[in-house]
Amino acid sequence: MRHAHPDDATASSRRRRRMVLGLGAAGATGAVTALVAVLVPNASASTMFSDDFENGANGWSKSGGTWAVVTDGSKVYSQSKADSELARVFAGETSWSDYSVQAKVKGVSLGSAGLAGIAARASSSSTMYRLAVLGTGKAELQAVKGSVVSVLGSASISSATTWHTLRIDASGTTIKGFLDGTAIGSATGTLAAKGRIGLVTAKGSAEFDDVTVNPVGTATATATATATATATATATATATATATATKTATATATATATKTATATPTTTTSATAAWPTATGSKAVTATIAVKTSLDGGNVRYFGSGDLGTDSQDEDQGPLFELADGATLSNVILGDPAADGVHCLGSCTLTNVWWENVGEDAATFKGGTSAVYTVNGGGAKGADDKVFQHNGGGTLTIKNFQVSDYGKLYRSCGNCKTQYKRSVVVQNVVATGKAKALVGINTNFGDTATLSGITVVGDSSLDICAKFKGNDTGAEPTEIGSGADGVNCKFSDSDITFK
Repeated sequence: MRHAHPDDATASSRRRRRMVLGLGAAGATGAVTALVAVLVPNASASTMFSDDFENGANGWSKSGGTWAVVTDGSKVYSQSKADSELARVFAGETSWSDYSVQAKVKGVSLGSAGLAGIAARASSSSTMYRLAVLGTGKAELQAVKGSVVSVLGSASISSATTWHTLRIDASGTTIKGFLDGTAIGSATGTLAAKGRIGLVTAKGSAEFDDVTVNPVGTATATATATATATATATATATATATATATKTATATATATATKTATATPTTTTSATAAWPTATGSKAVTATIAVKTSLDGGNVRYFGSGDLGTDSQDEDQGPLFELADGATLSNVILGDPAADGVHCLGSCTLTNVWWENVGEDAATFKGGTSAVYTVNGGGAKGADDKVFQHNGGGTLTIKNFQVSDYGKLYRSCGNCKTQYKRSVVVQNVVATGKAKALVGINTNFGDTATLSGITVVGDSSLDICAKFKGNDTGAEPTEIGSGADGVNCKFSDSDITFK
């Protein structure tokens, strides 16, 4: 990483990566003078971030896929795992709001379901604005929120496997997409107003180069340098003060987390309970083993180091691993959440909250007689499933809320060892469009029993999807859906659509 400097004009022609950081809360006069020096001399001085990968790809955080800097004429950033469901890398700051991100993108191998592109305002690993070239022969500007993808604009392209320049402008609530300099869509955005930039692929491999991030409307701003400098100085000072306050608050809360957890444990288990406010934050660099019980007192645990990649890889570690019979309660899993929680046998999760699901919120791995209970809590932002049932036994999910998800529950469709599995879903509120509420393998005798289900915003949701599972690792085949009294057990009165 290299910081821009007002006297650095002689080096501006070199290909390099740089991020321009805001000034601290120094004296107002000094801040204005410094900002005028940065804004006025040339347009490149206002660049917030740039990377041409000539010196590697340090500073990008990975989420799935196989990423490496390779040589294709010049050095480019390559994602080579063509069968990856989702692969992303992120850079920049979560506080970035109004900006323009641009990059050169080339699909290397994109099937009919494949895409490669850039992201703006990525507030999590599964919520962002995305502009991508598709294997179907077009480019799309999209709003992505979990498994829900909304197309904001599109254009035809002759080939997705040649270099294209993609750009997203995000200014206030207006989101614009540009393909090779031509506008292909403009819409009013409804996602978070801040977030990082990203490079993304799905079901394909691709290469990326010449990433730049600039403030929206930089040319207009330089025409009134003094006024802009004053406004920028004020905004920067505010941002710095906020960041410092947040850091102090977190440190204090973390120090008192143990006392809070033992003094005032949370007992609310309503499906409509308000999301708790974190009492502190704790980075997790290695999986926490829970032998008997852990009451987190609503401390937010988030992945860091090897667990901090937002990955969708199936083989990554969890934040928590519960021994047979263990209990986890009053815990918030922040972002990134790695592979959430693993239960090695019977377990109980009470009032556990996932602010943004990583690969899975929880995976259940016990034997044929294992009993698992999820009581209270909630989950947001699952690209695919929330609860993954790989072992045997019965999982009960009750008094739970889920939003922006693919499936609430999935019985493993292609595990090497298969079981007859049962799931009981009671008093659950599911919000937003999804692929299905639950998915089971009828050929292995799975059952799903549902009652008190409220579905908000998706009147066509498959409540119970039926699959033909296998033990070969191949993709399972969906063979139907709906109540049948044998495998999918519920009636119309058990489901309320709103």
